[in-house]
Amino acid sequence: MKVLKFGGTSVGSATRIKHVADLICREQGNIVVLSAMSGTTNSLVEIAEYLYKGNVPGAQETLNALETKYADVIEQLLSSTDMKANARAIIDRTFALLRSFFRAPLTEAGEKEILAQGELISTVLMQCYLCEKGINSVLLPALDYMKTMQNGEPDMQHISTRLHRLLDLDAGADIYITQGYICRNERGGVDNLKRGGSDYTASIIGAVLDVEEIQIWTDIDGMHNNDPRYVDNTKPVSSLHFEEAAELAYFGAKILHPSCVLPAKLHNIPVRLLNTLQPEAAGTLIYNAAPDGKLKAIAAKDNITAIKIKSGRMLLAYGFLHKVFETFENHRTSIDMIATSEVGVSISIDDDSRLAAIVDDLKQFGTVSVDRDMVIICVVGDLEWQNCRYQAQVLDALADIPVRMISYGGSNYNISVLVRKEDKIHALKALSKKLF
Repeated sequence: MKVLKFGGTSVGSATRIKHVADLICREQGNIVVLSAMSGTTNSLVEIAEYLYKGNVPGAQETLNALETKYADVIEQLLSSTDMKANARAIIDRTFALLRSFFRAPLTEAGEKEILAQGELISTVLMQCYLCEKGINSVLLPALDYMKTMQNGEPDMQHISTRLHRLLDLDAGADIYITQGYICRNERGGVDNLKRGGSDYTASIIGAVLDVEEIQIWTDIDGMHNNDPRYVDNTKPVSSLHFEEAAELAYFGAKILHPSCVLPAKLHNIPVRLLNTLQPEAAGTLIYNAAPDGKLKAIAAKDNITAIKIKSGRMLLAYGFLHKVFETFENHRTSIDMIATSEVGVSISIDDDSRLAAIVDDLKQFGTVSVDRDMVIICVVGDLEWQNCRYQAQVLDALADIPVRMISYGGSNYNISVLVRKEDKIHALKALSKKLF
């Protein structure tokens, strides 16, 4: 058994849904995880925002446009009158549910339920199409088995027990369809695994079922060695170690959700990144590969803020760093990069929503300066410290670019530099030219 996940663009139209159906029917017995059709979650977020602001007409207008879109998809996707009527009835109930939230102030629980509808709709459409084609497919409702604990981590025991039970009820089906992204929380309420969570869903399912392989299908042929939006002639990377993939995902490679890597890594299940539009392309294989002494890829993470705390008291001061890090913990803000000296420490963050309060608290330890609109550029590969030349090549490539911070040695797979936003594209191109 394999787990195949298809993102929103892969199922973004009736034509794309039909194409994905052809792909998943090539093998039997697999579990297929679907995201919402592209644009749907954004529309649902917009509806929730209107409702929070009390703008019901705005929410109605957005919902009406979404309903019209799905009416067109049903007409283009399905052929039989009966199946069209069945799909419309299910979708109509979904939109009736969404409209029920217009009658009272929106709560956080209500917002989560609104955001869950995209995946529920896309899987219904796929199931209807497969049934019309005579495929023995089964819809596995994610809300019947996918659950998170109080800390937000997946409840693997619950998921395993419930999912195995559902599969036993429909053993022998050609295809199993389920929703990505959505789940229930520890209270039993509808919740989600955050943006990009469909990758995480696929990895969790693969882990609890100990599948042969997890496939992540998108609209690009694997993880490229640089960002093709900014750098010409990038190439897909044929293979990555789990740690390399995790670094790239965290530091900006959008093709893979960062959380996806861990369950697959812990259970030693290969993850393959494939292109829906070029299904015969080899893509990228992610697994516990042996070190190969090569640099693999470059990624960039935008909207970074650098904070420097400078204090003469830091010199030989026991507990100084603890107090600094505790400040970020108190404000529930994670840290990306760290650089220290005898008289100061520089830290980068990607969430500046609590920046003013953080800076105010840090001023009790020393003088604080802030640099906004920064970018972390991450070079990933076999970067064991014994390997000569790579760190020198990275810095040589950036010789004419001001570098705010450097992080090297915290991982065997990553060297990161912090540069200004306006230097990002120049840096990406210079690194590609020097390293590849």
